[in-house]
Amino acid sequence: MALQSFSSQIIADTGISMGDEGKGRLIPELVRELQERSGRRDVVGVVLKVNGGANSGHTVGGLKLNLLPGGVVERDVETLALGCGVVADPRKVHWEARPLESLGHGIYARLLLDERVLVSDVTHRVLDLAWEDYRVEVLGQLPRGSTGRGITPAYGDEVGQWQVFFGDFLGGREEFAAKMTARMDRAERTVEHVCRVARGKWSGFLERLSEAELRANTGGGLAREEFDFTRFDSGTPFRFNTTAVVDAYWEAGRALRANIGDVRERILGVLAQGRYVIGEFGQAYWLDKRHGFAPNVTASHTFTPEIFQSAGIPVQPVHTVGVCKAYDTKVGTHTFLTQMEDGHPLSEHLKRLEYGTSTGRQRMVGWFDCVEKADALRHGGFQDIVINKLDALSPSGTWDGAVLRVCVAYRDRTSGKHHRGVPRNEMLRRTLEPVYAELPGWTEDISEVRSFASLPANARRYVGFVLRTIVELAGPGAGLPNLRYIGVGPDPDQIIKDVPETAALLGLG
Repeated sequence: MALQSFSSQIIADTGISMGDEGKGRLIPELVRELQERSGRRDVVGVVLKVNGGANSGHTVGGLKLNLLPGGVVERDVETLALGCGVVADPRKVHWEARPLESLGHGIYARLLLDERVLVSDVTHRVLDLAWEDYRVEVLGQLPRGSTGRGITPAYGDEVGQWQVFFGDFLGGREEFAAKMTARMDRAERTVEHVCRVARGKWSGFLERLSEAELRANTGGGLAREEFDFTRFDSGTPFRFNTTAVVDAYWEAGRALRANIGDVRERILGVLAQGRYVIGEFGQAYWLDKRHGFAPNVTASHTFTPEIFQSAGIPVQPVHTVGVCKAYDTKVGTHTFLTQMEDGHPLSEHLKRLEYGTSTGRQRMVGWFDCVEKADALRHGGFQDIVINKLDALSPSGTWDGAVLRVCVAYRDRTSGKHHRGVPRNEMLRRTLEPVYAELPGWTEDISEVRSFASLPANARRYVGFVLRTIVELAGPGAGLPNLRYIGVGPDPDQIIKDVPETAALLGLG
């Protein structure tokens, strides 16, 4: 069956759960499909990282990325862009780009950082740890589960009008040094007097940052000294080594000056040529800073409208692909209504697969939540849906594939009232429990299946049921999303593309 065409030259690759849905693997598939349709190798002109920073890990073609967009694996993509909705540490840009450059991916020749990309640095990372310490030690609350990459404090500088842009690397060192010195002063005072961090923890924060980056960059071929944050310690608690910080970030940023420019004009030029722009989002709909549930959200906007803000172009038609897994995962301290009980054989099986790309943290695992996906369709909108990791529900170890649960509503534990949408009040949401439908599983390994018709009948029924439930819960005004791909394994070729039209799939469930 032929794949449906795209409704716009701008395609948004978004998550419709809590992140970690496999959005990165979608980029090569989209590029190759567009090449086949058009007969042009250069049909995708730009892959744009839309939001977030080095907190959004994605795996593409076996490469684990944080800052760079997934288009790195497609050599025919002319431009790998970071839009102005991104916060980026220039040192981290090099830590990702240089190993990939040595592998022949041609990163620096294709990389374009918008002049308005926000510079994040060691001060933001330390503030990330300090605010977490304040939350736990001073307020007695649960930790947020931050990545420690400094993303929220970096966006805080944007809101507070303390921006340092990548465009500043095109100016003079004196002006940059003045901005960075003031930034360090604010961070030092905040850590000491607002967060009230114990004096002995200052050096420990910098040691933790070093250890985290060493773990994240193992095997990259870079010198260990690159990841030594302790050199930014002045030796006095709550004081940075100002000269070391300014020198390190100025050097890293200046080395990128040939890659700093105007993403707006590049994208408008590509669209005028009739070519495509793919916007790659970090995190997912339910981690959006406005539409998610604070404090367990990210600091950026994580869904389709942000593509226009980050690219700096007029609002126009966009084709949105909503990506999810065949089950749910979360990391941090979220309210996780569909979390599987510890000891369940499927839970134990899935936990062996689920570790965060950015942090290596164990993800929580849960049953597929149709209510969340339907809300993302109803209020966010997407034309396509992609379901990844269907193969993970096949039997493994003590998991025999017997019964699969799917959340179709929420029920108030006290009143018994059913909710068929996601309440926006987090206090109310904590009183709810999932209402499950139970479906028979399958006994076959489906990782080698490449045709929808070749899937076991119960696997086809499972896919049809979740899609039908999403559509029903979203309501008639939300439309019928097209199920574009089904992922059946981590490798690029482990994907099913001949999925029937939605109207036919709804009858399977």
